[in-house]
Amino acid sequence: MSKNGNEPKLAKNEILKTESRYLRGTLVESLADPLSGTVSADDSQLTKFHGIYTQDDRDLRNERRRKKLDKAYSFMIRVRVAGGVATPEQWLQMDRLADEYANGTLKLTTRQAFQFHGVLKNVLKKTIQEINAVLLDTIAACGDVNRNVMCNPNPYQSHVHAAALQLAKDISDHLTPQTRAYHEIWLDEERVAGGEETEEEPIYGKTYLPRKFKTVVAVPPSNDVDIYAHDLGFIAIVEGDKVVGYNVTVGGGMGMTHGAAATHPRLAEVLGFCKPEQAVDVAEKVVLVQRDFGDRTNRAHARLKYTIEDRGLDWFRDEVEKRLGYKLGKPKPFKFDHTGDRYGWVEGPDGDFHLTLFIQNGRVKDEEGFPMKTGLREIAKIHKGDFRLTCNQNLIIGRISPVERPKIEALLEEYGLVRGLSSSGLRLNSMACVALPTCGLALAESERYLPDLVTEIEEVIEEAGLREDAITIRMTGCPNGCARPYLGEIGLVGKTPGKYNLYLGAGFDGARLNRLYQTSVETRDIVPTLRPIIQRYAKERESGEHFGDFCVRAGIIQPWQVGENYHTPQVEMGSK
Repeated sequence: MSKNGNEPKLAKNEILKTESRYLRGTLVESLADPLSGTVSADDSQLTKFHGIYTQDDRDLRNERRRKKLDKAYSFMIRVRVAGGVATPEQWLQMDRLADEYANGTLKLTTRQAFQFHGVLKNVLKKTIQEINAVLLDTIAACGDVNRNVMCNPNPYQSHVHAAALQLAKDISDHLTPQTRAYHEIWLDEERVAGGEETEEEPIYGKTYLPRKFKTVVAVPPSNDVDIYAHDLGFIAIVEGDKVVGYNVTVGGGMGMTHGAAATHPRLAEVLGFCKPEQAVDVAEKVVLVQRDFGDRTNRAHARLKYTIEDRGLDWFRDEVEKRLGYKLGKPKPFKFDHTGDRYGWVEGPDGDFHLTLFIQNGRVKDEEGFPMKTGLREIAKIHKGDFRLTCNQNLIIGRISPVERPKIEALLEEYGLVRGLSSSGLRLNSMACVALPTCGLALAESERYLPDLVTEIEEVIEEAGLREDAITIRMTGCPNGCARPYLGEIGLVGKTPGKYNLYLGAGFDGARLNRLYQTSVETRDIVPTLRPIIQRYAKERESGEHFGDFCVRAGIIQPWQVGENYHTPQVEMGSK
């Protein structure tokens, strides 16, 4: 309560959630309205909890405005895949739905989910129902709840992948909203008259969380889930072939707002250690503390990272332990050495094989001379193992038996699916968000631009003899950070059309943020700005030194210390 005795004014979304009757709102009425291609503004906020975003084609806005036409509305659907593991049957269904109801492409996201773009309102419900038919769903893929739980795919550590994957699934199931709204609205479950009045959300309550909440499970030495970028993380502590427990991390987050100094990305901190059987309980109690103490008056300040930043890690640990009824243990030693994917073939300890393919920016589609989507479809028709979506938008064809491998290799060759593995180290470690034309938050291009930019930078890389060097480059069309750009050794964040803020110096292991090197760099100036830095790196780097570490050691960028202004550009420290 404020000093003058008045309650602080809640953010609008808080009122909307409270009055939504557990996420029902007027969605049934909005979906039935034949005069509009979208839903009402309030309902568009609620659809996020159901895994759906309202969008329009921004490439067509001006033309349609001139013709006095409504926007070209459509919907983006995000499909949860806990731990990123899908069956071949599920892959085939996603492939089919992309063609029949979406824009013909399938997006593999930075959070191990499937995404459909361009779904029209008149087939929205049917699409959701057909997703459900293969035991997948979209509930809680977006919104102020715990979202899709990510897990390290571990193609080279299969002996512990099962435990990590099971934890991801268990947390996902436990933290899924209990409201029947999703089943009533999309799956035609009969509504019990007055049922919502007696309904309860045992974890979330009527107002759910103050903001989105993201959870991951990592298995060292791989940090491909970018554990420090998330609200809640579990780092598997492995002894022999067994997971003996988890270090718990809290308080990470990538989002910020241009021009708002109080907003910034933040790395998670290690809270303590828990036993495997305690992990789901710990996850619930962390969520409960954020539910009760997160900022519900300012959505830009509502993530868990700000709750911990304002109140302190020790305070947060005390609150979690009060609810647990026991103390967390002291963190166990661990070490990460990379955030990328291990490409190519890997043989598991059980004799099965795993193949990690490069999917540029996670966009599965057929192109002239490269029918990738068709090739993966043909593999799914004969594959007996699984498909694993990686946290870097790539794809692992998992659990390939020795008997099955020759048939799959023949299809890989026929459709050219492994040719991407010969790409430069820079391209293999690139990642972009969707941005334009569909994302309503995008200020600049990202997915459509990054491949061409990488091609330009590759010329410099080749000249410097660095083609094989793994350098992480990440781009987003806005500062919200969906592709985790602040953990890229080179990060580019859209500022306005054709201009980007350039960040340098993140840790290759994901344990250090980059810093703003130069603001509002025009597209024509990105490569000239990077060229002298890359050339210096080639000439002056120490043995085994990564690009981000070099940028810090050479004084090109200063590592961020909590309390300093993250947004201050540091171009004056280096040479352009």
